Amino acid sequence: MKLMRSALASLLLLSATGVVAHEYEQGGLHIDHPWSRPAPPMAVNGSAYLVINNHGNTDDVLLSAESPVSERVEIHTHVMDGDMMKMRQLDNLPVPAGEAVTLAPGGHHLMLMGLKQAPKEGDRFPLTLNFEQVGEVEVEISVDATAPEPVKMAHDEGHHHH
Repeated sequence: MKLMRSALASLLLLSATGVVAHEYEQGGLHIDHPWSRPAPPMAVNGSAYLVINNHGNTDDVLLSAESPVSERVEIHTHVMDGDMMKMRQLDNLPVPAGEAVTLAPGGHHLMLMGLKQAPKEGDRFPLTLNFEQVGEVEVEISVDATAPEPVKMAHDEGHHHH
């Protein structure tokens, strides 16, 4: 009976942290599902992705980020240079009021420069986002080989309403 109760408590704890660990609120900002792909064992750099929703009435700006898993974290984007896709470092990333900014493969992302250890599938690690208006937001990155499915809104079932 004690084992059953312990297993049930662990399962409830895991399911609760699974929901809570992927959404973060601070000020008017809502950070959704921070994640990273696993990196090869000798990888020097990695990347992290997330969605920043600004539900506030004031624009904000992602100024920087840091994590104990890397020497530094840089804000990057991809740009077309002729017929070549190139990565470029950004000084900051504006997050306009009432809008969402998606950091995803092939677009804006956070580069984990100088990895101290390569993130493996199933790992989790802390990341601090530094915003101009709301200050520091602590999130936990979930390492997953596949991109998370976008969250479907309950009212969006293929019907378009105005």
